[in-house]
Amino acid sequence: MITIEFVVILLCLLTGTRFGGMGLGLISGIGLFILCFVFGLQPGKPPVDVMLTILAVIGCAATLQTAGGLNVMMQFAERLLRKHPQHITLLAPFTTWMLTFLCGTGHVVYTMFPIIADIALKKGIRPERPMAVASVASQMAITASPVSVAVVSLVSILAAQHGIGHAWGILEILAVSVPASLFGVAIAALWSLRRGKDLADDMEFQEKLKDPKQREFIYGGTETLMNQRFPKQAYWSTWIFFAGIAVVVLLGAFPDLRPAFELKGKMTALSMNLVIQMMMLIAGAVMLMACKVNASAISNGAVFKAGMVAIFAVFGVAWMSDTFFQAHLDELKLALEGVVKSHPWTYAIVLFLVSKLVNSQAAALTAVAPMGLMLGIDPKMLIAFFPASYGYFVLPTYPSDLACIGFDRSGTTRIGKFIINHSFILPGLIGVSCACAASYLLVQTFF
Repeated sequence: MITIEFVVILLCLLTGTRFGGMGLGLISGIGLFILCFVFGLQPGKPPVDVMLTILAVIGCAATLQTAGGLNVMMQFAERLLRKHPQHITLLAPFTTWMLTFLCGTGHVVYTMFPIIADIALKKGIRPERPMAVASVASQMAITASPVSVAVVSLVSILAAQHGIGHAWGILEILAVSVPASLFGVAIAALWSLRRGKDLADDMEFQEKLKDPKQREFIYGGTETLMNQRFPKQAYWSTWIFFAGIAVVVLLGAFPDLRPAFELKGKMTALSMNLVIQMMMLIAGAVMLMACKVNASAISNGAVFKAGMVAIFAVFGVAWMSDTFFQAHLDELKLALEGVVKSHPWTYAIVLFLVSKLVNSQAAALTAVAPMGLMLGIDPKMLIAFFPASYGYFVLPTYPSDLACIGFDRSGTTRIGKFIINHSFILPGLIGVSCACAASYLLVQTFF
């Protein structure tokens, strides 16, 4: 019965990914219904705390986008890239990494892809080199951002109320995930410096240039934010957003600054879940009032829409998976506890594969990490293998990868004949494996 129920979950995940994040959440409801009404399992609990925290973060980031703050950040990034075009393959991934790190979502970097392609072509650099690793880096930064859905989810999962004992704070998680993520991006960028043929030696590319229309298409357009001027309110919103993030990190680093309340006979500091929710709401409110933001336009932005889709995916997937794992916890512990304790890397493999199935780092974490804790995995191993939550580059179906392919007018960033041999597979594998190795060493050394 356990096998049949697991197959039902797997089929729902595979079917849901064909329809994107919303489809994943909706079709998980079908799986939940089957588990409850057909197999008689008691419904688990949806991750309400995680979802509310994600909602607050998305509301703040969407307000920032509406105020023009995201455009300010991207214009600054473009200045850096155009100032050093010869180093585009190294600078582009760190630029997209930083944008995601600051904003908490990789969906903010789409505007950078045509700019990266334009700089590379004008410098005679194969666009695939900076573009593929830049797309990978924008997703790897999710595990390093203090306001990303994935980090918020892990903070919630590792909170003391889950019965773990030691409450891993957001600063402790970031102290590992930030350098590990950067290390993985650096190694992937260095590998990308010499990937593929130079444009002068690429016969397929040179054939395209023989057609005047193709040459005009490849070299004709110039994408830039350099000449745009933004109102002062756009700059204010950027600083307000940064201030909100700084306060979150400060209160996470110093629990004594948070008010304490009696919980089960013990004085406990206000949880970081609630702190993040409060600060993101406050930062969004200050931007709304001080930066002349059109409140009705906030919900129309790309950040808000992408965030709501992420919430829906987390809702359906986590509820369905929690129902299965809670019902069979004793059997799973008996079968898997010894394996995952002695070989914690098996948790990383499961997390990586589930991430590909659900196309979301946060959804993968909310589905797999609680199961890992139930099976007795040391909580610090969840932090050590946090980078493995990014596995959806394996097949080139994620929006950022598809956008990257579309913006490369040279055609060098592409999907191969066998699908799996696409431009993102090797930078992704190199980046994630190196980040996991660095993260594991940091955790073993300092915790």
